[in-house]
Amino acid sequence: MKNSSEINWNASSTEGKGIIPSKSTNVLNKCLFAVFIILSGLLIKVSPVAAQTPPIKNIVIVHGAFGDGSGWKAVYDILTKKRYHVTIVQNPLTSLNDDVEATNRILDQQDGPVVLVGHSWAGVVITQAGVDPKVASLVYVAAFEPDKGETANSWTETQAKAPSMRVTADPKGFVFFDRTTFHEGYCADLPKALADFMNASQQAIVGSCFGTTVTEVAWKNKPSYGIVATEDHAINPMTERNMYKKANTKITEIKGSHAVFISQPEAVAAVIVKASYAKQ
Repeated sequence: MKNSSEINWNASSTEGKGIIPSKSTNVLNKCLFAVFIILSGLLIKVSPVAAQTPPIKNIVIVHGAFGDGSGWKAVYDILTKKRYHVTIVQNPLTSLNDDVEATNRILDQQDGPVVLVGHSWAGVVITQAGVDPKVASLVYVAAFEPDKGETANSWTETQAKAPSMRVTADPKGFVFFDRTTFHEGYCADLPKALADFMNASQQAIVGSCFGTTVTEVAWKNKPSYGIVATEDHAINPMTERNMYKKANTKITEIKGSHAVFISQPEAVAAVIVKASYAKQ
């Protein structure tokens, strides 16, 4: 009697009927198949992690007028959890050159390609600062995207302004968002308590910034992405669309106020992530 672990040939090779495995061999094959399935499952779980590593890991964000970098905290948290290295420029809002210099100081600290993000006035800043070789793509968040020889003012004059878009200037030329219309005009989709704090802590901008001509244009040679805040009262959404279309910028429309990066951080972060995969 044959041992059960032996292979049962059941026929000679000369009869051309091949090999028929025994029951124990079938059990072994089933075990090996099960191991294969388990290992395949592990590979499937691991591979997306590697795929999520962005080709551009550095994100530099430049804030706009009437605010500062702290407003980007929610977007920062989302991106850093996705393994991005995020740095936020605290630009002084004293001139285009000063803001570009502040941005360049942060760009110099990056160890590789950068997605450069600008909100509002900072769209002008990243347009000029974005010519830095480290900048691989640009993201305009409810922002100005001027061409060479243009200014922010040259675009604000193309469409009607919302009644709540009012600013006041002090004797030294620093411009504040009107305290009485700040909530409605700048961040109508945020809670009143938060809007009140943002109003009380708003950072003024030198008014002449808006009339400063752009001399270098990064978006002509680099991929650009633009977010239209459809409920924006500070910059007319149609102005945003027209600027982005003229620059051949990839447009995403998000329902939100001028402070869309605070009210809709997930949606804004998603556009930045998309820009991190851009190819020049």
